[in-house]
Amino acid sequence: MASEVRLRPLLDRVIVKRLDPEGKSKGGIILPDNAREKPKRGTIIAVGPGKDGESVPLEVGQTVLFTAYAGHEFKDGELDLLVMNQDDVLAVIERS
Repeated sequence: MASEVRLRPLLDRVIVKRLDPEGKSKGGIILPDNAREKPKRGTIIAVGPGKDGESVPLEVGQTVLFTAYAGHEFKDGELDLLVMNQDDVLAVIERS
């Protein structure tokens, strides 16, 4: 029986699930997995309590843009997750 891994971020860290990269170039060429750039967008799946009692402005479910080399990668089954500091999140992507 496989056990489920549960991560709870500490302090001002968040756990982000990368969004799948686009499989085609702008010209319509299909890109193999090893030629694709790692996505810099993802969905927040967990938020830490904050550092020193500060309020946490990020929420679970938000889509965010983060720095290229942000966080520490962690693989949970098929999921590619990142544990990163909130400072590595550059923006929240809002759809109008």
